[in-house]
Amino acid sequence: MIGLIQRARWGAVRVDGVVVGEIGVGLVCLVGVEQGDGPDQAERLAERVLNYRVFPDEAGRMNLSVQQARGGVLAVPQFTLAADTRRGNRPSFTSAADPEEAEELFGVFGGALSHRCLGGVATGRFGASMQVELVNDGPVTFWLEAPPPA
Repeated sequence: MIGLIQRARWGAVRVDGVVVGEIGVGLVCLVGVEQGDGPDQAERLAERVLNYRVFPDEAGRMNLSVQQARGGVLAVPQFTLAADTRRGNRPSFTSAADPEEAEELFGVFGGALSHRCLGGVATGRFGASMQVELVNDGPVTFWLEAPPPA
């Protein structure tokens, strides 16, 4: 599984002009599910997102996790993260998980976040055309992976 996290001062997801998920300070996490991913990868990615140290401490160093900063997480499903872009001018999505499987694993990921996140969790809507808004703080953006076993 892939998580593209962005430290944010604010984030929201709209579907048909209606806000379906919103956070204040925290992380916006775009999530891609690949073939071979399972519940273990969803749990591991949630753990990494919650514990990755990207917030400043008293000295201004990126040394605090979203948990320690008491921030929220806005999780947004984004199958395009699983695209193969190494050749040509058109992405290939052959490595992306089937939509039904991806939706289930995104749910496992969201559930793992919800059970552990101290600052609250919001999500986008799987399969919907979404508009994602955020104020990227820094900007700070990281690509996290929880790959399936080899």
